[in-house]
Amino acid sequence: MTLRIGDIAPDFEVDTTAGRISLHAWGKGSWVFFFSHPADFTPVCTTEMGRTAQLAAEFDKRNVKPLGLSTDTVEEHLKWVGDVNETQNTTLTFPIVADPDLKISQLYDMIHPAQSNNQAVRSVFIIDPEHKIRLTMTYPMNVGRNFDEILRVIDALQTGDRHGIATPADWLPGNRVIIPPSVKDDEAKARFPQGFETIKPYLRYTDVTGA
Repeated sequence: MTLRIGDIAPDFEVDTTAGRISLHAWGKGSWVFFFSHPADFTPVCTTEMGRTAQLAAEFDKRNVKPLGLSTDTVEEHLKWVGDVNETQNTTLTFPIVADPDLKISQLYDMIHPAQSNNQAVRSVFIIDPEHKIRLTMTYPMNVGRNFDEILRVIDALQTGDRHGIATPADWLPGNRVIIPPSVKDDEAKARFPQGFETIKPYLRYTDVTGA
């Protein structure tokens, strides 16, 4: 199936390195960073799992729960975690989904036959506390993800939800944001008392830092 932004992330119950979980129950009230890997004991995946573990405090700060997946068993995952911790100098505690039968990989369209028939590509799903898919990204097997971008886009989504704004190209926390065209000037003056700059009628910048 094809999952799109705005869809409810399909629920599933599965064995993980942290025990059996149901996605919706486990993620309730939190954002979820659900990301897939081709296989255990592979080099790029090892660095990505390690980087996710290293960023645990950053994910916690944003109320985000990481959830990994690869098409191997829990037993294999647990052995691999030892390698991840050793080589990446970290302690991995987030769950890794076991998917040897490919049921979840197929449910989330993570199997791309031109890449592999039995290993998942590097899919990313950012899921909000209402279980809604807010962002998807897909990387090929031989390209590691940019975790600065993953954190940046979570910040952008959460800032947009909090203030009803959009973010411009290359936005980073602390930068100015955009007032959506659907918000008329009178409403914008009330919603953004700090003021705004009009470049064009459809392009207005404001600052929500500290707001």
